[in-house]
Amino acid sequence: MALTYEDAAASFEWDIPEGYNLPATIEAHADAFGDRVALRFLSAEGGREERTYADLRRDMNRFANALESLGVGKGDRVMHLFPRHPDAFAVQLGALKRGALLVPCSSMLKPKDLRFRANDCGATAIVAHADLTGMVEPILDDSPLSTLICLGGSAEGWERFEDLLDGRDGEHDGPALSAEDAMSINYTSGTTGQPKPVLHKHRWMRCFELVNGPYWWGVEADDDLDDELLWATTGTGWAKWFWSPVGVGLTTGATQLLYDGEFDPATFLGIMEDEGVTRLCAVPTQYRMFAQVDLSAYDLDLKAALSAGEPLNREPIEMMEEAFGVTPRDGYGQTETVALITNYPGIDVKPGSMGKPAPGMGTTVVDEDDEEVDAGEIGEIAVPVDCPGIFDGYYEKPELDEATFSGEYYRTGDLASRDEDGYFFFEGRADDIIISAGYRIGPFEVEDALVSHPAVAEAAAVASPHEERGDVVKAYVILAEGREGSDDLATEIQEFMKEETAPYKYPRRIEFVDELPKTSSGKIRRVELRRREEARFGE
Repeated sequence: MALTYEDAAASFEWDIPEGYNLPATIEAHADAFGDRVALRFLSAEGGREERTYADLRRDMNRFANALESLGVGKGDRVMHLFPRHPDAFAVQLGALKRGALLVPCSSMLKPKDLRFRANDCGATAIVAHADLTGMVEPILDDSPLSTLICLGGSAEGWERFEDLLDGRDGEHDGPALSAEDAMSINYTSGTTGQPKPVLHKHRWMRCFELVNGPYWWGVEADDDLDDELLWATTGTGWAKWFWSPVGVGLTTGATQLLYDGEFDPATFLGIMEDEGVTRLCAVPTQYRMFAQVDLSAYDLDLKAALSAGEPLNREPIEMMEEAFGVTPRDGYGQTETVALITNYPGIDVKPGSMGKPAPGMGTTVVDEDDEEVDAGEIGEIAVPVDCPGIFDGYYEKPELDEATFSGEYYRTGDLASRDEDGYFFFEGRADDIIISAGYRIGPFEVEDALVSHPAVAEAAAVASPHEERGDVVKAYVILAEGREGSDDLATEIQEFMKEETAPYKYPRRIEFVDELPKTSSGKIRRVELRRREEARFGE
C-alpha cells in the first residue's frame, strides 16, 4: 500500500461510531470470517497452538460469564500479569465484555509496584500467570485485590482460569458499551516520580484501526489479510501491546504471531523465515542485534518492518534494506496516544527521522508559549487537546487533568525538530536536552553517530557540568564484543565524532560501561546518568 501523504492528510476523517467497542468488533469478525486464524502461538519449548476468531469470541464470552459469576462488572478494574500466552486475548476481551477496565502489568515490576497500582486505581481483581502469583501474594493484605485468577496452572487460594471456562456458555449478554466507555488504565513507565494512570476509552482501539493500521503497519480491515502474518514482539504488560497486537491485529481482523521465548536474534529470524511473517514490529535494540547476525542466511517474506520505542539508527536500517529489501520504518507515540508521527508506507525514509505527522493528529512542535517553532529549531512535540487520538485523562486525578489539558495542546514532554520537508527528528526528552556553550544538542543525534563507530554497541549521551561551557556532552558507551576501553579508543571515537557531527556536539567526556540504566520498558534512564554527572562535576 503506497500513500501520497498530502492526499491522505487532506482526506482523513475521524469515523468513530457511537457504539464502537472492542468486544463487538470481535463478534463482527467471528460472524464475517470466524475460521480465520487470529492467533498463532509458539512456545519456547516448541509447542504450537492456534485460535480462530470464532475461538476468540467463544472464549471471550466464556470468561465474561465466569467474571459475572465472581461479581466483576462494569467499571471494575481488573489487573493482569502474564507473559505472552495463547489465552491472553480471551482474558482481556472477556474483562472488557463485562465493561471492566484493564490494568496491564509487566512481569518486570516488583511487588511494591503492583501494590501501588492496585491501590491507586482500586483494582479488585487480578489475572496472573501461575509463575507470577508469587509477586501478588505479598500485597494481598494491603491492597483491594480480592478476586484472584490463575492462568496456566494453579495456586492455593486462586481460581483456575481453565476451570472457570469449563462448561461456560459461549455467549454473554453483558452491559451496553460505547466508544466513550472506559477501557483501560495504562501506567506510564516514567523516568521520575510515581507512574501515572493513563485512562483510555474504547475509542482508542478505533483510533488505532484508523491511524496505526494504514499509516504505519500498512493494513486495513478491508484489505485481503488471508496471506498476512503480523508479529509485534512486545509483551502484554506494555502500552505497545495495545498499540499493535490489540489495536491493529484484532481491530483489523489480521492473523498474528505470539512467541513466548526470550529474544535471541538468530531464533527470531528463524521464526520469521519458518512461519512466513510478513510484517514485523520490533524495538531498536532488537534491530541492532539483528544487524550483528549474518542476515544473508535467512530468506524472509517481509513486506514491512516497523520500529518503535526510541529512534532507530542508520546501520540496522541499511542492513535490513540490503538483506531483505525492506526499509524499517520508525513510528512515534506514547502510552497516552496512538501513533503521532509515522514513516507511512511508501514514504522516502530519512534515517533517524520519525517521519511525518500521522493524518488526523495535528502533531506539531511548539515552544514554551505554545507557538510553533520554525524548521530546524528544537521544540516540544504537541497535539491539540481535542484530538480523538489522545488519552482521556488520568484515572481519578483531576489535578493532573487540569495541568495537562488546560492549554491548546497536549505537550508530550519529548523534544523534536522538523526539517524543511516536514520530517520530524527526535531530540530527546524535554529534560534530556544538552545546552553547551549556548548550543542546544539533542542526545539522539550524538548517540546515533556513536553507534555507527565499529567499536560501539550502545551509547547514551547526557549533559555533564563544565566550568566554562556550562555543560558538555558526556557519552556512556557499551563496547562491541571483543573491544576493550582505553584512552586511545576514547580519543579515536572523539575524532570520529567530529567528522560525523557538528564539532560542538562531540562527546568531550567518554566513559566505558557494561550496561546502561533503563526503565522497565527498556528506555534509557538518562536522568540517572545526569545525576551521576552532577554528583561528580556539579557544584
